[in-house]
Amino acid sequence: MSDRPGGYKDNFCTEYTPLFDITQAPTGRAQPPGRVWVGELPANSARLNPPAVRGSQKHAVGVCYKLTSTLPGPAFVRSHLLQNYRTLIVLGLAQCFGMTAAPILVLLGGLVGTQIAPSPNLATLPIAAQVIGIASAAIPASLLMSKVGRRAGFLSANAVAIGAALLAARALFLESFVLFVVACFLIGNYIAFLQQFRFAVAESVSERQVPRSLSLLMLAGIVAALLGPEVGRRFSNVEGLPLYVGSFFGLAAMLSVSFLILLLFYRNSAIEAQGDDGPVRPVTRIFGQPGLILAITAAAMSYSLMALVMTATPVSMHELDQLSLNSTTRVIQSHILAMYIPSFFSGLLISRLGVIRIIRAGFVIMLICIVIGWGRPDLIHYWGALVALGVGWNFLFLGGTTLLTRHYRRSERFRVQAINDFTVFGLQAVGSLSAGVLLSSIGWNGVMGFALPGLLLLLTTILIAGKNLSRGAAESVA
Repeated sequence: MSDRPGGYKDNFCTEYTPLFDITQAPTGRAQPPGRVWVGELPANSARLNPPAVRGSQKHAVGVCYKLTSTLPGPAFVRSHLLQNYRTLIVLGLAQCFGMTAAPILVLLGGLVGTQIAPSPNLATLPIAAQVIGIASAAIPASLLMSKVGRRAGFLSANAVAIGAALLAARALFLESFVLFVVACFLIGNYIAFLQQFRFAVAESVSERQVPRSLSLLMLAGIVAALLGPEVGRRFSNVEGLPLYVGSFFGLAAMLSVSFLILLLFYRNSAIEAQGDDGPVRPVTRIFGQPGLILAITAAAMSYSLMALVMTATPVSMHELDQLSLNSTTRVIQSHILAMYIPSFFSGLLISRLGVIRIIRAGFVIMLICIVIGWGRPDLIHYWGALVALGVGWNFLFLGGTTLLTRHYRRSERFRVQAINDFTVFGLQAVGSLSAGVLLSSIGWNGVMGFALPGLLLLLTTILIAGKNLSRGAAESVA
């Protein structure tokens, strides 16, 4: 790690950190001078030269500030946390409800397709249409928000998603497969904007806080994992409505809550300056960085392999192996929980072990998923494979996203984010489209086998990038 201006290192702090003096203490309960303030720096602070530090204390976050007057009281701390983490809190709450679109479509898309599709080979086309919608909107979403701001982009996409959920319900009334596929495509467009939440959060905090902030944002997926399939299941058979129509009315309600949260509480946040930003570099130099290549590959493989296996699972379990809808729902819920529960600790693991090691761990866990799922699976094998798939996805996607944010400048962010998301969700579309064809033609093992080339590509990228990156220099913009 490079020295920072005004930094120091003592026996307790694990890395170089800024030293500041609060010349005018904020209001709050006074504490004796000379204590260590843990957290971000209040606005009325002045930078000091790095004198010898005495009496510093060990703490969790590894950031030390020395006070010569008073320590802020609880009221200031609450206000400070809200100010610095407002974007994380608001987007996290909105994502709890907005992200329910993905698990509901995962659970019901293939089942609806089986019922109303003109051919069994097209059963998973609704899910594939959703993923194609994500990929096709990835670049427009980033470019639009670079012009009008993230708030306007998020709100407009959310409004479209509410209309798309109602359109899906209408399609089931009419038994129109084409209309249902269009609705899934539009929901995919919305999810492309939803994926930009992670970049909005990363831009609202300092670089050292990015891994933990992203992992906390991903915890919203736990709520979505529980809420989404439950809404889809409980309202699937409402009296007086065709099968699954109530599920999409429920989805429209969830999306409306997300819209209100964004409308009332979200504000565009300024990006934290991290030193000199510099001019925009040539595309070949930006995307020629080994770290950036690994970041995009890790995220792309996480989503493409997850989409391949997860899209095939409900149809394989419920339609081919005749397992109950309740069992299928529980496996999907367990998978989505496994995608997000590791976020309780994966951000900390990245800070402690380094992002490259977490990506390597994600590769190994994905390989375990294939081993568990291979053969003729029973319920326990489906469950084990999908849980491993979820954990592997978390490590690869969070690791890839964290590494990505360290390899572009602020002036390059929208371009890099757009290309990254287009690649990630374009390959996810390939996985979703392949699932139905493979499942109907060569069965479940064909799905498992199709995942192996992607894992081989990821392994190759990890090995090549590992030779070009050192732990200290690999994770910063050149």
